[in-house]
Amino acid sequence: MKRSLVSLSALALAASTLTTVTFTVAVTTPAYGDHCDPAEQQAQNQRSQQDQPAQDQNQQNQNQNQDAPAQDQPAQDAPAQDQPAQDQPAQDQPAQDQPAQDQPAQDQPAQDQPADAPPAGGSLIQASPTEPAAPEEPADQQAQDQENAGDGDAADNNARRGPTQAPSQSPTQAPTDAPPADNPPTDAPPADPPAETPAPSETPAPPQDDEEAECADLGPFPEDFIDIRQVQRNVQEIRPRRSGSAGIFTSRCGTNGNGHRNSDNFIVAPGVTNGAHHVHDYVGNLSTDGFSTDQSLAAAGTTCALNDRSTYFWPVLRDRTSDVNADDPDGNVGTIMRARQVSLQFRGNAVSRVSPMPRFIRMITGDAKAATNGGANALAKWSCTGFTNRITTKYPLCPRGSQLVRILDFPSCWDGQNNDSANHRTHVLFPDANGACPSGTKAIPQLRMTLTYATPRTASFALDAFPEQRHNPVTDHADFANLMPDRLMKLAVDCINRNRRC
Repeated sequence: MKRSLVSLSALALAASTLTTVTFTVAVTTPAYGDHCDPAEQQAQNQRSQQDQPAQDQNQQNQNQNQDAPAQDQPAQDAPAQDQPAQDQPAQDQPAQDQPAQDQPAQDQPAQDQPADAPPAGGSLIQASPTEPAAPEEPADQQAQDQENAGDGDAADNNARRGPTQAPSQSPTQAPTDAPPADNPPTDAPPADPPAETPAPSETPAPPQDDEEAECADLGPFPEDFIDIRQVQRNVQEIRPRRSGSAGIFTSRCGTNGNGHRNSDNFIVAPGVTNGAHHVHDYVGNLSTDGFSTDQSLAAAGTTCALNDRSTYFWPVLRDRTSDVNADDPDGNVGTIMRARQVSLQFRGNAVSRVSPMPRFIRMITGDAKAATNGGANALAKWSCTGFTNRITTKYPLCPRGSQLVRILDFPSCWDGQNNDSANHRTHVLFPDANGACPSGTKAIPQLRMTLTYATPRTASFALDAFPEQRHNPVTDHADFANLMPDRLMKLAVDCINRNRRC
């Protein structure tokens, strides 16, 4: 009985060792924003450049093997000595190599190859609002820009350039069977090649997969970013004259800690939900949305001190290394980054005193569609803390300890009559290069928004934008409607004209 028990125990132990254990492996896929991250694109490009020499060497070795002469072939390639060559009769050999009639062809030495065997192979940018920084896109549509203002409609077929490492074809490019006349493809065969001699393609473009097409249409691109230390010092402030006004009044409205956001714009798309097709951050008036009116704004609360019920808003900035908001139809992907600091300064005029700003006046600055409209109304200004004497129209990459800065300057020369205009621009203009207002206008306090963010030090962030703008940094813009009480506006004007800081 004991021996039986021992045998059964041994069998049980052996069976237990044969038990199959199943492991579940979690497969992590890249986030929607991460796989379109320009920082990852740059890393992939560097890896491709590093791998290219090895690939070229392998190709060269293969070419050498194909071009090697017959005498370099090993002896085993020759026919066996006891088997005559059936595919090549003796009479096909050259006369000097003709063997005797009673000698089989296999006795032909390997070195007797034909004599003709192949050989062996083997930007100065002005910081003043009077001189807007022109973006790098061509400004060839200035006439149209006067009609396409702010967040207005723009043609989708005017998309800007493709990425640095462009896929074979983006949605905005011409079809491959009808290339532009000034840029014909050199590697692809002609549209109707002769059937008997099709043109070969020496270096065909790799096929564009779904992910490449998605990223090419989404943006931004590596060339949209620049290390702020590579930007030259280019800020030139206008020195006020004795007749000018150098004071600054600051309205303190917080950083949108209450999360007031929507994708509306009551100034350029009134009565429309998602009229902006990108999310705005709001400070000040608590009720602002696409259906706001002067009356509704005047009756609402505010986040600003001294009962300033004005509304201040701008497109959000996103960290695009996450897949938050991945299903957004407008391609605004990533985690919204709230500004660490929001400075709302009302400044003076270099040439004259300022007059009170009318209540309910509406203003816009920059152009949300500058990538397709051209640069006539663009006014993007980007910098980093510690480097604010350098302004760029690209996304700046800030060094450790420095934060990203957005500077949004508004026009400040009012026509004296209108609180708005058809294009939301002609009723209030920018001063000229010397700081003077154009004839027929008068100086009012000039609003400057300065937004500071803790962004990644890599090219992993972007503005919300209209889809066809591909998150181009030149599209930065902002909006404002004045709802300061008259007494508060008078206080601000007195502070500015007396050259004080309030």
